Amino acid sequence: MTAVRFHHISLSVADLSAQETWYGDAFGLTHVEERLEMPEAGLRTVVLSDGAGLRVEFVERPGSSPASYTDPFAATVVQTFTHLALQVPDLDAAFARLTTECGAVQVSSPGPGVTEGMRYAYVADPEGNLLELIETSWGGS
Repeated sequence: MTAVRFHHISLSVADLSAQETWYGDAFGLTHVEERLEMPEAGLRTVVLSDGAGLRVEFVERPGSSPASYTDPFAATVVQTFTHLALQVPDLDAAFARLTTECGAVQVSSPGPGVTEGMRYAYVADPEGNLLELIETSWGGS
């Protein structure tokens, strides 16, 4: 079998510039790997990375509508990707920084995961995209 490795995830956004700034501040996604404008299709995209393997593509298209979920399980009513999960070394610190300094919306507070040694929390970015923050005792970040 051919070896497969995760490359990136793509998020549809309403304001490309604002989300580019927010994810840069919140997660260090400051390296521009690719930028593309397709006026004929009404699209602008940018692929940002942290320089250590995390890549997110943001796609802006006028007229797109935001997803809005009150909890992580509500996102599962649509058959699509439901959230971006990010492993962090200190869940409490990351959650506090994102919700107080970066303006992320608290969706669920830090709590124990199903797997022993794992904790998680959910926040939403300024456009409502769900982000799961995961801390593990066995894997660092």
